[in-house]
Amino acid sequence: MESDCHSIERVPARPASPGRRQAANRVDEADLLRAARECVLVNGVRRTTLTEVARTAGVSRMTLYRRFPDVGSMVTTLVTAEFGEVLQQARRAEGTGDARQRLVSGMVRGIRLLHEAPLLQRVLETDAELLLPYLVERLGSTQVAADGFLREHLAAGHADGSIRPGDVAVQARSLLLLTQSFVISAVPAAKDLDLDALTDELTLLLDGALQPRSPS
Repeated sequence: MESDCHSIERVPARPASPGRRQAANRVDEADLLRAARECVLVNGVRRTTLTEVARTAGVSRMTLYRRFPDVGSMVTTLVTAEFGEVLQQARRAEGTGDARQRLVSGMVRGIRLLHEAPLLQRVLETDAELLLPYLVERLGSTQVAADGFLREHLAAGHADGSIRPGDVAVQARSLLLLTQSFVISAVPAAKDLDLDALTDELTLLLDGALQPRSPS
């Protein structure tokens, strides 16, 4: 796996001064999220409490409650932010070439980054069942963002002729269903196989599926 998969920038949490709390109107939401991320990485989602996050951030519990009513809402915000960073890096990794090549390289790069994303991997390791509603009930905000990324590139591929014609919405959703399994199920799937080999095979699968069909 490329060494720069670890390059997602993280701003270290600023330790609060012992015994001192910040005034409610001076608390930056980023500080609260840094504290929440620190707690989740150490304890997992279910063992993280708002009381602990407030203590880590150096604020009162009431200050934290005003911003986030529960741990779940904080984790959703954190995962969304982490995925947003990955999506930005995937866009930067698209390189040159036609729309199909850019889409495939961006998708595979994003999946490889998600394999190394600390927060997502911690959730998968300790509280994977929390993701179940987004697999069987509804799409989450990160999936909607990924769907938008796919639609944009598919439309560009239709325009330049590098991607076979089709309904953009259907193609995008099909790609989403395919590739999210390479994120959610990567750990058990790679227990007896090389993860890089699997993502290399995904590159071939995606490129082959999207290529324009030759006239019969």
